[in-house]
Amino acid sequence: MYFQNKAKFETVKEEAYTVWRRLDPDSMQKKIADLEEKTLLPGFWEDKKGAEELYAELNGLKDSYIPWKELIEKMDDMVELFDLYASEPENPEEEAEIDVQISAIIDEYNTLKLKTLLNGKFDKNDCFLSIHAGAGGTEASDWANMLMRMYLRYCERNGFKSEILDLQEDEGGIKSVTIRVSGQYSFGYLKGEAGVHRLVRISPFDAQKRRHTSFTSVYASPVIDDTIEIDLKPEDYRLDTYRAGGAGGQHVNKTDSAVRITHFESGIVVQCQNERSQFMNKDVAFKMLRSRLFEYYREKQEAEHQKTAIAKKEITWGSQIRSYVFQPYTMVKDHRTGETVGNIQAVMDGDIGSFIESFLRWDQKEE
Repeated sequence: MYFQNKAKFETVKEEAYTVWRRLDPDSMQKKIADLEEKTLLPGFWEDKKGAEELYAELNGLKDSYIPWKELIEKMDDMVELFDLYASEPENPEEEAEIDVQISAIIDEYNTLKLKTLLNGKFDKNDCFLSIHAGAGGTEASDWANMLMRMYLRYCERNGFKSEILDLQEDEGGIKSVTIRVSGQYSFGYLKGEAGVHRLVRISPFDAQKRRHTSFTSVYASPVIDDTIEIDLKPEDYRLDTYRAGGAGGQHVNKTDSAVRITHFESGIVVQCQNERSQFMNKDVAFKMLRSRLFEYYREKQEAEHQKTAIAKKEITWGSQIRSYVFQPYTMVKDHRTGETVGNIQAVMDGDIGSFIESFLRWDQKEE
């Protein structure tokens, strides 16, 4: 059979070399060497902020250069293997093994190619992901719960760490939840999930088995560090404490450890009840607020239609970014990109990679 994936490999190899040349590896290698040399200078850490910025630039260059360099080397080795195999008798077992190697290289290329679309300032950062049920009572709460499970499964499948910071339960599901997703490029991958998600199905809560439509909103914002200044005065917000609810430990329902912050101008409300003390919850809540406000002010300054972040929309008809249809047929469709998937169970189990990739490509064209 002589390598089932050989033709595909040749195509991918040409694409990879095109990207590699565009990266200008010689210049990148020289820049990395120059920056590394600066880190060895006496007194380098005297300017801590400058040193941190230099290291961020250095790490960014290495992150762009090293994986592509290693991929090109693997492709060169594979070409040599092709030449070596061509001079030997056919061996089906060896061919199968080489096909596995080819598939691994192609997968690695696709992953790196997708990362070239993650070029936003905060795409590498961790992400705050919030889900809010729309109107509709039990049906909407159940839909919000289903989306929470979908994103938690996505994180699990892709090696991201997920931590529930605040969970407001409701009969049949949840009113809202805020999740911190940690891992490189987690905001870059999840930023396109922001918007209204629509569900169409025969409701399990309807005795007459009628079709219902439910809406849930998703917000995404990057976790930003203290170097990003957000003008936040005490008179700009209201801070409330309340008794935490749900599973959590002995402190739950016994102390006013949960924290809610309401920002007056933007209308943004953040909550945290996951930590064991009010002080810790307050610290996390302010980080969430600063993250949301950063996106809010960025969009306000740009004065353009919200595409990738957290601007609030009415959770209703006409504003959805994606529809999930369970009956009378099964289909998930992203209304921005046209991406469609028929296996709705796989999507609800966290297999949303095709939607994320199609959004990143669409967003790149829109800019």
